[in-house]
Amino acid sequence: MSPLHRLEEGGFAFLEGVFPYSQGAVALEGYAMERACFARPVPVAEGFRRIAAHLESLGRPKAALCACELRSPKPFSFAGFAEFNRGYVAVLEQWGLYRDGRNAVARSNVAPGVNPPAEPSFHAFSYTVPAAQAGRDFVVAGSGEWPEGGRFPEDIVPGLHNKVVWVLDKMEERMRGLGGFGFGDASAVQVYTVRRFPVELVAQRVGSTLVWHYCRPPIEGLEFEMDLRRVSLERRLA
Repeated sequence: MSPLHRLEEGGFAFLEGVFPYSQGAVALEGYAMERACFARPVPVAEGFRRIAAHLESLGRPKAALCACELRSPKPFSFAGFAEFNRGYVAVLEQWGLYRDGRNAVARSNVAPGVNPPAEPSFHAFSYTVPAAQAGRDFVVAGSGEWPEGGRFPEDIVPGLHNKVVWVLDKMEERMRGLGGFGFGDASAVQVYTVRRFPVELVAQRVGSTLVWHYCRPPIEGLEFEMDLRRVSLERRLA
């Protein structure tokens, strides 16, 4: 299981992941997590500016950013995804959220099947705030049916049923790594696919918190992705 690293100035710990994102984040003692969703997609550069302004308005440092949810016009090629990630991570490095080869910020990045944005954009983001009676809030990063760091596309899990089971198992693995959580601890579990997937199979493990987004995973060739969270407050930003 991947190591869990504390980011004291951010008020959270993160499960070590790959270059573009961590596998998830969990609030440290004395902190809770909030999620802010934009009313409409905001292009990435402007989104970072608006996130910085929102955090400043709450008296929180940029290091409090613990998760991002992005929307893209269409799935990237494998090489195109790597190129996008370099620019995205460069901002996180400036914010002190990428250091020593580790990215603290969890992420999902999917492509809507209808009415996609014209360019990669922010959909929502999560961050920590001080809380006197905080629960154990957490965010699990999105995962599709490909073992990160494996061969692409050779290691993509074949068959829709197998893809779904593999991703469900990955979500549970990440929750355990963040602190022994399970699906019953989540306030929202999100599925991203344009395929007709075995809903009952997912619901039997996830429960009634399941939300289906008609979106594709971020890389061509992937078909099913999930992420999940438990946050104390949900906001909507104009």
